[in-house]
Amino acid sequence: RTLLLTFFFRQMPQLIEAGHLYIAEPPLYKVARGKSEVYLKDQPALEDYLIAQGIDGAILKLKTGEEIAGGDLHRVVEAARSFRRVLDAFPTHYPRGILEQAALAGAFDPGRADADLQAVADDVARRLDMVAKEYERGWTGRITQDHGIKLSRILRGVEELRTLDGAVLRSGEARRLSRISGETRAVYADASALGRRDRSQIIHGPIDLLQAMLDEGQRGLTLQRYKGLGEMNPEQLWETTLDPEARTLLQVRIEDVAEADDIFSKLMGDVVEPRREFIQRNALSVENLDA
Repeated sequence: RTLLLTFFFRQMPQLIEAGHLYIAEPPLYKVARGKSEVYLKDQPALEDYLIAQGIDGAILKLKTGEEIAGGDLHRVVEAARSFRRVLDAFPTHYPRGILEQAALAGAFDPGRADADLQAVADDVARRLDMVAKEYERGWTGRITQDHGIKLSRILRGVEELRTLDGAVLRSGEARRLSRISGETRAVYADASALGRRDRSQIIHGPIDLLQAMLDEGQRGLTLQRYKGLGEMNPEQLWETTLDPEARTLLQVRIEDVAEADDIFSKLMGDVVEPRREFIQRNALSVENLDA
């Protein structure tokens, strides 16, 4: 796509200026169950579909005896998706499981870490023990010099250490995670059971719940991922990309000619170093690598 856009930008800019250049957006996925087939535009659309399938017939049973199903369960799952998005914004050296349980323990709540940090550390350790296998428990928490939390346990004779430093406890990501987790924290106060028909599984947090829904939604499903139009047969091309009633087209527009020229020069120019720097700087934010 970048090569073609460079060609039109350099050789036929009039087409772009007149609004005559479009990009066909074929679906990224096709899912089939039995004789039913559905095309899905992208990863979020696939998740929407899988979650809808996973919620059907599911009941989340809390330790209090409360049961959550249907629309209420869908709202809890959507909150879990929001939780995951914020969790993914944290630096990658912080273990996701530690961050999740710290958020559910209230470690990121504004002011709480400053009021009684040792109590926060104890709560995080308690939740980590709750989700761990019996032979992997024994977490303890203590305060660090920078007013963070150091978590430790002895696992197979070796001490495992995990640290949530003071900066991350008071970061913008922590505040957002606190706000999102606060909306459904009561759901995860204790282990709950996600039941359906003849089976049940334990849920310890939003990531558990979300993954359980995605896994259930994919049961009995045939999933095909397209990397490009060349992988489709003629009928699929018509159904997804050529049929005016069903296709999705993106109009190519240039808001800033100078900026566009700079980007194309970096990506398609003869000098390697600017292209390498651009790729390294934007690598983690790529959403559609196949394009």
